[in-house]
Amino acid sequence: MMTNLKITRVRGDVGAKQNQRATMRTLGLRKIGQSTVREDSEQLRGYLRAVAHLVKVEEAN
Repeated sequence: MMTNLKITRVRGDVGAKQNQRATMRTLGLRKIGQSTVREDSEQLRGYLRAVAHLVKVEEAN
């Protein structure tokens, strides 16, 4: 069974690199405090590595 991850945006992307802004849009996180639940995958882990300083990640129940 795949685990789900809850991803919450905790910082804005002013001053962030263009690819990091694009990654945040891909994750569907536009506003600070906004959260989304995604299925854990290698691709998602790569996205999260790119924007680790902008998001908080926790396991969703």
